[in-house]
Amino acid sequence: MTPVPAPPEQIAERAEAFAARAGYYYQNWDAIYAEWKAKVLDRLDLVKGLRFDPLPDREPLETVTGHVGHSAGFRWERDFSLMVSTMYEIYQWHFELLNIGYAAYLTFFEFCKTAFPGIGDKSISQMVGGLHVELYRPDDELKRLAKEAVRLEVGEIILGSDDLTTVLDELRRTAGGTAWAEDWERTRDPWFHINTDPGHPGGSHRFGTWDDHLDIPFGSVQEYIRRLSKEEVIDRPTAEVLADRERIAQEYRDLLSPDDVASFDDMLALARKVFVYIEEHVLYIEHWLWAAFWKKSKELARSLVSMGVLADEEDLFMLRRTEVAELIFDTVAAWSTGAPGRGRAYFGPIIEQRRAVFSVLEAWEPPPALGPPPTEVNEPLTIMLWGITTSSVLGWLEDQDSDDNATILRGVAGSGGVVEGPVRIVRSATELAEVQPGDVLVCPATSPAWAPAFSRVVATVSDVGGIMSHTAIVCREYGLPAVVGTGRAVATLRNGQRVRVDGDAGVVTVLD
Repeated sequence: MTPVPAPPEQIAERAEAFAARAGYYYQNWDAIYAEWKAKVLDRLDLVKGLRFDPLPDREPLETVTGHVGHSAGFRWERDFSLMVSTMYEIYQWHFELLNIGYAAYLTFFEFCKTAFPGIGDKSISQMVGGLHVELYRPDDELKRLAKEAVRLEVGEIILGSDDLTTVLDELRRTAGGTAWAEDWERTRDPWFHINTDPGHPGGSHRFGTWDDHLDIPFGSVQEYIRRLSKEEVIDRPTAEVLADRERIAQEYRDLLSPDDVASFDDMLALARKVFVYIEEHVLYIEHWLWAAFWKKSKELARSLVSMGVLADEEDLFMLRRTEVAELIFDTVAAWSTGAPGRGRAYFGPIIEQRRAVFSVLEAWEPPPALGPPPTEVNEPLTIMLWGITTSSVLGWLEDQDSDDNATILRGVAGSGGVVEGPVRIVRSATELAEVQPGDVLVCPATSPAWAPAFSRVVATVSDVGGIMSHTAIVCREYGLPAVVGTGRAVATLRNGQRVRVDGDAGVVTVLD
């Protein structure tokens, strides 16, 4: 993966090699994807099985009687290295199918742009919509739990308190309530292992998962129960999305010459096939892998604090991975010899300096982009995933000097429709409880952790994202208008402002 262009004299040879390799993947996609899931889950189990308990005062007798032959300190060093290398290995697999999948979609995308001059990006994406993917399973599980609560006649108990512990204690007094409580506990692993980071789903340990913030999934279940009591439909309008995609595809198919229909159908079928992976890989890697990785990292941090090596668990996350390995080595050496380690004295000043830098950066409201603007943006993944285009960059530059930059926001038309509503700014999933029915969700970006909010809002506006971003795709699945890639919606808009979201034109207008 590189933005460096290939030497022109190599392009023909590279294209031939690429076609052969890509063709193999496409012809064997289902089998390769099934194998991909199995090997990722195997490594995920490996990470989840690692242990970073505090180093014992004395090796347990089982180290001797079990002929283990190595110490708890050695296992710390080995397992941290294994955890990091496994993360990198899985990230190799992350990209094994991802770009080849986008290549198939882009081939269909470019064919449509050529065959149907003037076709909108949204129309092309709608032909690939209606995905039945595991990425929506966490929210579907919450809806299932709500329906089970109604079936078991325990909905009133669940709505009786916002304190989950109190509710579970009350539920366990009846057979139906016990069944629901057990169902809730079973569902937590793996469906609550959903990271709440609003930018990159696995990008930071600080945000935690649904399982760390059980009020998020519990509050959503309560909301779904309330809606079911009003006889509202809580399921995604998948049938409508599927009907729309077939209707749109047929309308464009009818415009083609007979010689092009077969090619159109083949490219469309392949784009639909690969796009299941493009969405689902997020669940396996950005959520399940990172949830396990950060959980084990926090386990290590707690042990270092309990042993007096670090002053605070957060200190660990101010260090580079190579420094963590160095700290572990020093800690193990001190533990095994009985001599004092240098960890806290040596790394303490480094950690404090980085904390100061971090706090300044965290308080900063950056502009949409930094550095000299490119003359042209033509890299397809940058355009499709992040909504960074030549026109969007020019728009950001124009907005700096525009008088209407507080009343008009321009972005990418992510999902069609026009609605009006009050702004609700949400920077992380922990703030989703503040979202009220009828709000316009305004956020940096979204992830699957945000899925329950889409049942309450009337539209979504995001700073980041292109036509194939998670926000755009999910809003199309939920039938909500969306304008993505605005660059500065969170910094510009304020809670309660009334806005018009035009998901067809990619424009947000402040009405008051």
